[in-house]
Amino acid sequence: MRDVWRRRAQLKCSVLGLLALGLLPVEAGATGEVRDQQLLERVEKEYGRRARHRVETWQQLMEDVGARVELAELEKVRSANNFFNRLSWVSDEEHWGQEDYWATPVEMLATNGGDCEDFSIGKYFTLSDEGLMLDKLRITYVKALEYDQAHMVLAYYPSPDAEPWILDNINKTLLPASQRPDLLPVYSFNGLGLWLARDRHRQISSDAGQSLPQWGDLNRRLGEELGAGQP
Repeated sequence: MRDVWRRRAQLKCSVLGLLALGLLPVEAGATGEVRDQQLLERVEKEYGRRARHRVETWQQLMEDVGARVELAELEKVRSANNFFNRLSWVSDEEHWGQEDYWATPVEMLATNGGDCEDFSIGKYFTLSDEGLMLDKLRITYVKALEYDQAHMVLAYYPSPDAEPWILDNINKTLLPASQRPDLLPVYSFNGLGLWLARDRHRQISSDAGQSLPQWGDLNRRLGEELGAGQP
């Protein structure tokens, strides 16, 4: 699975490129364009034309930004952060009727909102689809000290030992971690593993899906969602 995730980050930009995670088999003869269209039709049928437009805009963003090889990574990061931060924050209880639900990017865009996990997940998959290597991206569970509550952000590491930049939906400005003293990191994860905050180089699990059932469930639903018309 680790090699699949590494290869995934180098694929041509497309929402349906997420199928290359190995979550679903690709039927013979099915093209990315067909799958994209089927996904958009399902979104429109369930959520309406505006929802389809939001998902379509997201697809176009990934295609356009990913194709610009001259664009600096930090600008791709800024673009993804700004794109998702336009959506509304909604609690899981209000939005999904559940205490803790991790939405896929398509679910978040189709319903025009989500909570902090959903913002971080949407940015993570967008940037991986645009070609950023997954070892530069970590979804990070933190404590928001000013609010005295659990929170989630996406951290971008330009290099293994570099200070990360924080993509957040509370403070929407992209800032280096040293300028976010209001956040206390607890643990981080991505498609390659799970780490404790006190030592970001010490991996405590190579399977975040096992350690974090919500992450495994999210990826399963993402595969079903992009299943080219399958229920």
